[in-house]
Amino acid sequence: MDRSAFLLHLLGTLLFAAGSVAQAIEMPELVVIPAGPFLRGSDAAEREAAYRLDAAAYGHDATRQQGWYDDEPPREELTTDAFTITIMPVTNRQYADFVAATGHRVPDIDPASWRASGLTQPYALTRRHAWADGRIPADREAHPVVLVSRGDAEAYARWLSLRTGTNWRLPTEAEWEKAARGSDGRRFPWGDAYDPARLNSHDAGPYDTMPVGRYPDGTSPYGLLDASGQVYEWTATRAGPGRAVVKGGSWDDRGCGVCRPAARHARPDTLRHILIGFRVVRD
Repeated sequence: MDRSAFLLHLLGTLLFAAGSVAQAIEMPELVVIPAGPFLRGSDAAEREAAYRLDAAAYGHDATRQQGWYDDEPPREELTTDAFTITIMPVTNRQYADFVAATGHRVPDIDPASWRASGLTQPYALTRRHAWADGRIPADREAHPVVLVSRGDAEAYARWLSLRTGTNWRLPTEAEWEKAARGSDGRRFPWGDAYDPARLNSHDAGPYDTMPVGRYPDGTSPYGLLDASGQVYEWTATRAGPGRAVVKGGSWDDRGCGVCRPAARHARPDTLRHILIGFRVVRD
């Protein structure tokens, strides 16, 4: 253990014991992703299939015309070190422990900020996801937390690091993709054929977030749940100044070409969206 890791562990231990009054927190479930190669990115056949899925679902070719999948990395073998990642996205209940301990702002957004973000969903739709008076919306404790910026997600990881004495962070795009699709380059976590029954998307879902882990048939080869659909997830990978890569697709998407692990979008770090949550990696 190097000096910085030792100091982090020591500080976490002291904070936990400090006051014998430390409250128990709900820890995310984890899975270890082994070191080694995996096939990342997409080829022309996968992208064409994704555009056709979208066109069939929407009745138009907008995603193709806007080039949604054109900048995906080419299919290639990439090697990662071993890492440990949360099986499911961070939930409202888990995020509430962080808010209670730190006083960090709760997931919410005001009408002016929503309009300034240029998002297509009506502001009224945000109210079911926003925390009112500092409290989780009713019956959404197990739903993935949304309306959190990339900075909010990083703040949660820093707090969890101090709280546990181990280092937590956002996954890189490559780590996220490997955990979500396995090593063999499959198009979806479960295989190459799209199946709307295996994920929370607008094709067969309720047009809303759902409690995490409700789609076991969509599990990735490494055991990740909700990696396709449900919510996009922040990553540590930059996509230009002030922007980061989000992965996974969401409950609002149809098709669902964008729900493939190879698909990627870039979003402003400061964006707080009802479609974006996160999961974390433990070093």
